[in-house]
Amino acid sequence: MAFAADPELEHIFFATTRATRKFANITADPRVALLIDNRSNQEADFAEAAALTVLGSAREVHGPEKEQGLALFLAKHPYLQDFVSAPTCALLKVKVGKYILVSRFQEVREMSPAP
Repeated sequence: MAFAADPELEHIFFATTRATRKFANITADPRVALLIDNRSNQEADFAEAAALTVLGSAREVHGPEKEQGLALFLAKHPYLQDFVSAPTCALLKVKVGKYILVSRFQEVREMSPAP
């Protein structure tokens, strides 16, 4: 899933169509957990892989808030312009509550964005 974060790492933006199960689930319960990792399916992953779990709440954004989020998102993913411009597409904004970084399969760090 393509995503973009604001410079303060307080919010993450991603797009999905409103007809997806993902959108229905988030609409029913905005709590989300996103997993981002750098695995390459190589033996080196055992020593070098890292996984970041993002915990927060998501909601669809509109108006100026959507414009700002789209600018961040499209700066990172310009090839998705047609997708995010479709009337069936929603831009979602995750308010990050906590980041959990696991590296080397046992080193765990928890971080929260500044309030």
